[in-house]
Amino acid sequence: MNPQDTTLPTDPTASQAAQAVGISHDEAPDAPPRQDPAHDAPQPHGDTVTGPGMAIENPMIKINNLSFSYDNGKTNTLRNISLDIPEKQVTAFIGPSGCGKSTLLRCLNRMNDLVETSRITTGTISIMGQDINAKNVSPIELRKQVGMVFQKYNPFPKSIYDNVAYGLRIQGIKKKSVLDEAVERSLHGAALWDEVKDRLKDSALGLSGGQQQRLCIARTIAVQPKVILMDEPCSALDPIATAKVEELMLELRKDFTIVIVTHSMQQASRISDRTAFFYLGELIEYATTDHIFTNPSVPQTEDYISGRFG
Repeated sequence: MNPQDTTLPTDPTASQAAQAVGISHDEAPDAPPRQDPAHDAPQPHGDTVTGPGMAIENPMIKINNLSFSYDNGKTNTLRNISLDIPEKQVTAFIGPSGCGKSTLLRCLNRMNDLVETSRITTGTISIMGQDINAKNVSPIELRKQVGMVFQKYNPFPKSIYDNVAYGLRIQGIKKKSVLDEAVERSLHGAALWDEVKDRLKDSALGLSGGQQQRLCIARTIAVQPKVILMDEPCSALDPIATAKVEELMLELRKDFTIVIVTHSMQQASRISDRTAFFYLGELIEYATTDHIFTNPSVPQTEDYISGRFG
């Protein structure tokens, strides 16, 4: 990794830049951990099992003994999470509702900073070797490197072109030739160019749901982040649109590190290289996706993916 790429500089300006990389202020975070309603649901065993082939040299994201609270440390929503996420692969977070997977995802670009009473109680998160919660790291600059795509597609009420160019303009890029090139590159990257190239000045709100979600992905990659976080990006889409987004993720992993939260076991098995299973705020098992779905090491993982609880 180029040392110049490992610095997350401070920048107190451009609050709107958060939106430009896919940040939505009205998205509700995970609820604190709760007991699963199923009477026979297993309890956390306290130790994470790491599957074969999970030793990662120079991970893109390193999470070390992380505990996180929404209520000033009275209750930990996440407890002692440790895992390394490799560069240019798709890593899936799975688990029942309320297990903490979306909360952890939001820790990776400090979205949880928007919750006044939230805080990390123990541990660290490093991206490209930099502690992202260090005092000298600006959340705005971090979010330029770590973009986010949400469950509910949220294009701006602007033209297709202006949606994609928004983040670049916030960064001060005004030259039309540069913006034109970036818009076309990003729409190609989001597999949307052929569908919208003749109507770039039309409102983004006139696109179908699947097209709007791919537009949000184009808006995210326009600022060329290193990491893309996806919080159930296909849950509001029909099967055809879902298939297009999944195909897109497999293409994007050639250039980006992708972390996805999904409730769909089929989706996790189709598109991810590695899978982490969470339950009641703990990481239960982390391994290659093939291992998780064909030969899990923890009975609790097998119970979840086979539908016995969750």
